Amino acid sequence: MRTGWFFGRFCSFFSHFFEKLPSFVAMRRLLTRIINRVLLDASVTPAMTGAEAEIHTEGRRKLVVGLGNPGMEGTRHSVGMAVLGALAARLGVADRWHGDRHVSGEVILSEVQQTRLVLLRPRLLMNVNGVSVAKAAGKYGIRPEDILLVHDELDKPLGKIAIKHGGSARGHNGVRSCVDCLQTDVMLRLRVGIGRPSGKTSVERHVLSRFSSAEQKVLESVLVQSVDLLISQLSQQDSPSAPSSPAGGRAAAAAAQRKQKEV
Repeated sequence: MRTGWFFGRFCSFFSHFFEKLPSFVAMRRLLTRIINRVLLDASVTPAMTGAEAEIHTEGRRKLVVGLGNPGMEGTRHSVGMAVLGALAARLGVADRWHGDRHVSGEVILSEVQQTRLVLLRPRLLMNVNGVSVAKAAGKYGIRPEDILLVHDELDKPLGKIAIKHGGSARGHNGVRSCVDCLQTDVMLRLRVGIGRPSGKTSVERHVLSRFSSAEQKVLESVLVQSVDLLISQLSQQDSPSAPSSPAGGRAAAAAAQRKQKEV
């Protein structure tokens, strides 16, 4: 009886103890935020070359980012990089990629109908892609509302794409890193469907896997449609800028619009 009582108390204590501990997911997010801040604080604003300085002249400037993992460009999780590569090819600048250690990524400077573009492929892991995005935005003087993130989307099947105007990261670690580093969620996003895993395949294994030969054929069409949509978005005239905020960018924009109507 004494042993049973002691074992019960022991289990009760540890159950209560672990309930008080932060979850693994929460701990991982906290650690990622710390890494984001450390990497950003360590950055130094570089002196710019003529071509880089020219982008700061008057006119529209936009940053288009293909989120992903360096060295894993052919995987589902890095489909954003594939879209950005297709965009560079359509613009005839695919041979201009060059590494820029000051933004921890590879960049191309280009234009679309009088809009100056910076194309960016981060060379950091997906979970800290935001560091590269924030560095590039700072270097080229680009506002968060003029940043377009291209990334994979589990909740859409392969073959489906959609534009999302700000809002939460919805579980995407790369987007969450961007929101954390830029301290706002107003960035426009092109969500490229990769579908959820079937059977017992884990999400982690699914997103890090490569597309099958049959899926590659669908992907070719997806890349064309994605580039068409990107160019359409980039060619549009600027609309009134949504206010940047530490959180709730879309909600802040809606509130501002309501206020204008009331006036």
